[in-house]
Amino acid sequence: MTTLTILGVLTGAALAGCGGTSPAPVSAPPPPEASAPEKPPTMAPGPAGRTPVFERRPTGGGAADRPAEKVVALTFDADMTAAQGPRAASGERFDNPELVALLRRLKVPSTVFMTGRWAEEYPAQAKAIGTDPMFEIANHSYSHYAFSSPCYGLPVVGRAAMAREVERAFSAFRKAGARNVVPYFRFPGGCYDDTALRALAPANVTAVQWDVVSGDAFATDADAVAEQVLDGVRPGSLVVMHCTRSAAPATEAAVRRIVPELRERGYRFVKVSELMEDRSSDALRK
Repeated sequence: MTTLTILGVLTGAALAGCGGTSPAPVSAPPPPEASAPEKPPTMAPGPAGRTPVFERRPTGGGAADRPAEKVVALTFDADMTAAQGPRAASGERFDNPELVALLRRLKVPSTVFMTGRWAEEYPAQAKAIGTDPMFEIANHSYSHYAFSSPCYGLPVVGRAAMAREVERAFSAFRKAGARNVVPYFRFPGGCYDDTALRALAPANVTAVQWDVVSGDAFATDADAVAEQVLDGVRPGSLVVMHCTRSAAPATEAAVRRIVPELRERGYRFVKVSELMEDRSSDALRK
């Protein structure tokens, strides 16, 4: 399996506090009203209303006389299938809080493609990621079952249930308390066909694939993963990686090398929503 499977992601937290004797509290002015978050960019539907597919920012960001901006999006799939509850209960870890903490320390904005089942298994981590402005959560289905076949041996979702799979995952994110949720969807295993694109139209999402495969799924050689990413990245690239200790154990170490080396080359890390922002609509419409 190369670019998809089962994986997991995250953790994070914050806090503060102190004690001691203090004077009678003085009523503080109300906090300033938070401005409404900007609506994440999406793509227009494809022919006959099909779900559109985004893979990378077009070279040059849509301006023919401007050099391509050196931006890259690292994305992390938080995979857990609907049937893996017993494995989690027996101690298998589908999360990777050390990786999430590393991304925070390195200040790498990232998009986490999360399954609904993962959010149910790790609700505190889903909330921490989904309330941290460094991250955004995108949809990776509820069950991590395939939307077309064959697809790495995954069970297959029926056409009639595809849109419901997406809706159920979004519901799991809301229940966990995640707020930074974007209307993007990644097909489990990256597998899709015309039937799936038509079936997902009612979900009003933009499907997000990638142009750089990290090869981190089940990999144990972090340098090999890092080299594959470093060799593949171009301005506007979208990299697929995973965030789970059991299925992608080398990812954290690979990221430790990838991030500084790409920064040395002049790259800036962005979330998928920013990668889409300066796009040429005509170039991306499928």
